[in-house]
Amino acid sequence: MENYKLVLPEHLNHYGYLFGGHLLKWVDEVAWIAASLDYPGCNFVTIGMDKVEFKKSVQQGALLRLEVNRAREGNTSVQYTVAVYSHDIRSGGDEPIFTTNTTFVCIDDQGKKCGLHR
Repeated sequence: MENYKLVLPEHLNHYGYLFGGHLLKWVDEVAWIAASLDYPGCNFVTIGMDKVEFKKSVQQGALLRLEVNRAREGNTSVQYTVAVYSHDIRSGGDEPIFTTNTTFVCIDDQGKKCGLHR
């Protein structure tokens, strides 16, 4: 699954670059959407991101492409790899910004872990 985000002034830190918290929020959100589409009827909560390391700073006006792929499936959890690229509208090229694995667990109505269902 792919998604795009435009970096606007309200996403910037006091140095004029994308605030990392916004990127982490977007990564969590697109991975959650992918999990929810892959497993209809499951209630997912995030239990972890494996690595948070930014490869390049991002400035206002950048178009980010977020690519989401399922990496691992367990009995009660699923993990997605999210790769973020700065997309150049003119050339169509992408430059890597950030990659992480986001893990979700399926919960029931009482908040307890339950099995994944398709």
